Amino acid sequence: MSAAPLDIDAVRAQFPLLRQEAHGKPLVYLDTAATSQKPQVVIDAISAHYLNDNANIHRAVYALAARATTAYEHARKQVATFLNAPSEDEIIFVRGATEAINLVAQSFVRPMLKAGDEILVTEMEHHANIVPYQMIAEAVGAKVIAAPITDDGDLDLAAFEACITDRTVFMGVVHVSNAIGTVNPIEKICALARDRGIPILVDGAQSVQHGPIDLKALDCDFFAFSGHKVYAPTGTGVLWGKLAHLNAMPPYQGGGDMIKDVDFSGTTFADAPARFEAGTPNIAGAVGLGAAVEWLGNLGMEAVAAHEHAITEALVKAIDGIDGVRIVGRPKLRASAVSFLVDGLHPSDVGSLLDNYGVAVRTGHHCAQPLMTRFGISGTARCSIGIYNTLDDVARLEAALRRIVEKFV
Repeated sequence: MSAAPLDIDAVRAQFPLLRQEAHGKPLVYLDTAATSQKPQVVIDAISAHYLNDNANIHRAVYALAARATTAYEHARKQVATFLNAPSEDEIIFVRGATEAINLVAQSFVRPMLKAGDEILVTEMEHHANIVPYQMIAEAVGAKVIAAPITDDGDLDLAAFEACITDRTVFMGVVHVSNAIGTVNPIEKICALARDRGIPILVDGAQSVQHGPIDLKALDCDFFAFSGHKVYAPTGTGVLWGKLAHLNAMPPYQGGGDMIKDVDFSGTTFADAPARFEAGTPNIAGAVGLGAAVEWLGNLGMEAVAAHEHAITEALVKAIDGIDGVRIVGRPKLRASAVSFLVDGLHPSDVGSLLDNYGVAVRTGHHCAQPLMTRFGISGTARCSIGIYNTLDDVARLEAALRRIVEKFV
């Protein structure tokens, strides 16, 4: 049964920032892959926390602290429900996907890594799913291997499988490319990893906001995402990991609240999730993150995916119809992001010109320089959509691009 369509006007009305103008024109926000706007329910949750429940958590018995602790741990449950995670104890709150991946690289991969080992990634990875592995590989004489993509921007699955050798000890694979929107066959990739007994981290920073995620079904080893891309505050994010992995990993940071006992002769660490949440966390941010994923989940992720697919298809068609504008990447399955170039104009100039029409897009290499190198370019202009984008936004972008082409190309 198909999902009932969303009332996008009602959804959009929940985002106060989108009511503003840019350069005297209604704002068209097409940069959700960089950061999403925040619905009123998230803003209210953060405000209510600071107005009514602000206190440090876990180590106090007075009522205010108890409420703060309850709210923080409730957010963990909300995230676990949203991801269909086996256990809420597997939800680690971090500052974002970048910290989550660094945590896994340092605490899980590095202890087992030795000279000659290989970590397998893809050519379309975000820098955050490349650089942490390079840092630990360089320290021991291991290698980071990048599986190739096709000219259209799809992962070459046969080539990926051929890159798996007896030296492969870990895989880090993006679910959805932040630069060109490619949706990888992550279920097949995770199955390959399981069949060979190789742990795998899935970078879900660009997937959790666009469709349903079922971690029980996916059965990866780790999954990471950033809160600020899923309508939650900046400085929030989640690392999910299988509990057996988490409890066997050494802590990433030391400090308060991640211990069982401390003595100058040695320290005994707490179990997950506490062992990876040293110090006072971003309590209000976690509350906002919980509110965001609950709000999004209540919309129905199948309905969210259907709406965004329609807008993305319209976006591709609109850009394709403009002479002098070229889309970069033609993946078979795309989510949210569409990158393009305008003949004779630098991507940064395209972004500035679009801004004059009230259209906000991202320009540059999108923290995916190896992908740009694969396409023989230094960067692109990128549109990326969220739940609040409409066909009118697409029409506004198209009209602005046509005027730019007429004037400058």
